[in-house]
Amino acid sequence: MMKLLVVEDDRDTALYLEKGLGESGYTVDRAGDGRDGLFLASSGGYGAIVLDRMLPGIDGLSMLSALRAADIHTPALILSALGTVDDRVKGLRAGGDDYLVKPFAFSELLARIEALLRRGATAPAATLLRVADLELDLLSRTVRRAGKPIELLPREFRLLEYLMRNAGHVVTRTMLLEQVWDYHFDPQTNVIDVHVSRLRQKIDRNFARPLLQTVRGAGYCLRAPD
Repeated sequence: MMKLLVVEDDRDTALYLEKGLGESGYTVDRAGDGRDGLFLASSGGYGAIVLDRMLPGIDGLSMLSALRAADIHTPALILSALGTVDDRVKGLRAGGDDYLVKPFAFSELLARIEALLRRGATAPAATLLRVADLELDLLSRTVRRAGKPIELLPREFRLLEYLMRNAGHVVTRTMLLEQVWDYHFDPQTNVIDVHVSRLRQKIDRNFARPLLQTVRGAGYCLRAPD
């Protein structure tokens, strides 16, 4: 039976989650603060963690950062009443795999947990991405092509990571705005064109085989040459 860890300081919410997840076929361990949650999560054996963001002792994001720093990558669903775009971005960048705003529907929470478990069951998250002779290391935050180091700015690194995760597929402007810039509207600027141009100069200049292609009228595609 799959085991889940719920880290929630509100007793009523914690009992509600424990009861609902138990009825859905999961074994649930519960912690009421970040320190106990970190101790339990560090022991391993959990399929996923359901984690409140505002916790006594150690807050949820600090707990997650400590787990990721210890190379513990149990999928984590953050629960929080803080629901702005900036709040969600901070949660995901701290190591969260999903973010659900309170109040929430239990059916949605259950579906999100099931999605995290499916994702974790397929394969461990890749930390080294490769397209042809281009390599991006997510742990060291470094990029190399044909063994040559390439210096990227943080936004360029995120852009390249997204393109590499979707290598061989056309990535549209809308996809880049949402996934790299976290814009859910078109700012009507050439910010994407500028960054793609700079990235292309860094990863393709002085190399015989260009990897980053513009697909006219559609978007961009990073692919290995035929």
